[in-house]
Amino acid sequence: MPIAIKMPALSPTMEEGTLAKWLVKVGDKVSSGDIMAEIETDKATMEFEAVDEGVITAIKVAEGTEGVKVGTVIATLAGDDEDAGAAPAPKVDLKEVEAAPAPAPAPVAASAPVAAAAPAALAAKGDRVIASPLAKRIAGQKGVDLNALQGSGPGGRIVKADVEAAQPGAAAPAAAATPAPAPAAPTPDFGISFEAEKLNNVRKTVARRLTEAKQTIPHIYLTVDVRLDALLKLRGELNKALEADGIKLSVNDLLIKALAKALMRVPKCNVSFAGDELRKYSRADISVAVAAPSGLITPIIVDAAAKGVAQISTEMKVLADKAREGKLMPHEYQGGTASLSNLGMFGIKQFDAVINPPQAMILAVGAGEQRPYVVDGALSVATVMSATGSFDHRAIDGADGAQLMQAFKDLVENPLGLVA
Repeated sequence: MPIAIKMPALSPTMEEGTLAKWLVKVGDKVSSGDIMAEIETDKATMEFEAVDEGVITAIKVAEGTEGVKVGTVIATLAGDDEDAGAAPAPKVDLKEVEAAPAPAPAPVAASAPVAAAAPAALAAKGDRVIASPLAKRIAGQKGVDLNALQGSGPGGRIVKADVEAAQPGAAAPAAAATPAPAPAAPTPDFGISFEAEKLNNVRKTVARRLTEAKQTIPHIYLTVDVRLDALLKLRGELNKALEADGIKLSVNDLLIKALAKALMRVPKCNVSFAGDELRKYSRADISVAVAAPSGLITPIIVDAAAKGVAQISTEMKVLADKAREGKLMPHEYQGGTASLSNLGMFGIKQFDAVINPPQAMILAVGAGEQRPYVVDGALSVATVMSATGSFDHRAIDGADGAQLMQAFKDLVENPLGLVA
């Protein structure tokens, strides 16, 4: 019997995806572990591996198809013990099925088991009833609920004879009586020429999640100015020591470590709001915002407080490259207990970031720049960076958020604590 290859759920939250590219064709033999296709999820483009061995007999979903629901059959595979070249089942002319009378039932021997009638659910695929256009029209005229019928046509399809045999006047489900919402009004272009670019899955997800975050999470913002001179000096010394190992620390690598250690010092901020409970995390996993061609994505440095800055730097480079190539695995970007977003490389002085749910805080850091600064009671010039924490006020009180920002500032201005 042919093996149905279905659209996989490549992440816990995936409901649909885009079949970006087929890497096999009809007639190809595949083995377990072979890469069959590239599938674009809501966060990345991932490779889909074969589980069974056999020959591809049909490709049901063309590459480039968007919105393919998880569980949809996308191809079929003939096992090694099957004849892959066997002729496919003949196509059924549905018009002939509609016109032909139902055949008389064949006699069944008393000793033969009688198959149970197929449930009505077989006549539906998801929320869509499988019925011919003629059957749907007659059902509408007679007031018959198609969901209550068992189809006798090919694949359980409801045909004319099924509807005519049904009791007229059957009530339609209540949901059918609910009028469909009015379509959104088109966005005016005001006569300005433009090029429309369809949103990819990543951009759709970013738009949905950020809208949800701003509408449902009460944000509170706390900003501190942080002197960077000591951190920059330490970074220079560490890079000289690590040069032989091919490691070059960035300021962001040190800030990841500083945020993780600050969260461990102020555990009341290493939490998330989950309805009727507050989740307190035992380690600090830092999601780091990376601008990829397909949109914003946040790979995670797991247990960053327990890792050395050289290890953080190495992991971050690998994750950032995979993010830009769309090759992150779900476990590499899903989760995290807090986020870090750095726009300093673009010269941004200060900004407020949107919380990445279900996390309860995100730290936004701007550029380090020369500013007038009071040092030991005297005015001088120092390299200063503004950092703003966005906190979910349902989970984190303002005083606790202020303690976290102070702990972060202390760690950056006294950076030996980052390598101790």
